[in-house]
Amino acid sequence: MKDSIRIERAVLDVATMFKRCLLLSLRSLDALFTSIAQPILLMLLFVYVFGGAVDVGGMSYVNYIVPGVILQCIGQCATTTAISINNDMKRGIIDRFRSMPIAKSSVLTGHALSAVVRNIVTTSLVIGLALLIGFRPAAGIVQWFIIIGILLLFMLAITWISIIFGLIANSAESASSFAVVTIVLPYLSSGFVTTETMPAALRVFAENQPMTPIIETIRSLLMNATMDANFLPAIMWCVGMLVVAYIGAVMIYQHKAS
Repeated sequence: MKDSIRIERAVLDVATMFKRCLLLSLRSLDALFTSIAQPILLMLLFVYVFGGAVDVGGMSYVNYIVPGVILQCIGQCATTTAISINNDMKRGIIDRFRSMPIAKSSVLTGHALSAVVRNIVTTSLVIGLALLIGFRPAAGIVQWFIIIGILLLFMLAITWISIIFGLIANSAESASSFAVVTIVLPYLSSGFVTTETMPAALRVFAENQPMTPIIETIRSLLMNATMDANFLPAIMWCVGMLVVAYIGAVMIYQHKAS
């Protein structure tokens, strides 16, 4: 009985923190706009400025770059989470929460869940724009469910990594540097050009970093409605990053809060 009551209170605490983070996101319209506008502008830039000059094996360029743009969109939203976490730490909000009878895990979990919701909204907008400018996926219902599952795993993984950045950064400006990682890594992958066109050293890095198998898996499911050899590495990268980042974030949070 006591355990069920404890679980119910923890769920309510997470729901309260989740609502708080969503309200903060709605009040920070500039950050929300940046999370949406940057990937959209990048897609328009690449499709209409560079698309005609880039050879991606005969595939329509807009079809080719959608997975990479989606991952950049998710990364941009994660930067907002890093800044929000850092603001809570620096302004003493975390100390105030610790003085209240609430579940310790609810603060970070609320930030993570609100980040997933922001990601879902912005990703949907990016896909909608892609459809307007010529994106034509061949995926069926089953493939879309698999894609959604992979993206949710990636959203959670990159969100918990951003939480670590927010916890260890000395300022909100430092926390915002997380955007450099999330923006550059998709470029250094197969997100915008084929890895065969890269110099040897860069190609080795591009083919062995997490973004490439995730992008290739999503692209194969979208355009060919099949799972290629990158599926298992993509899942392993997402799950591995999520587990390590979650454990690391909790440990750092407990140390900082104490």
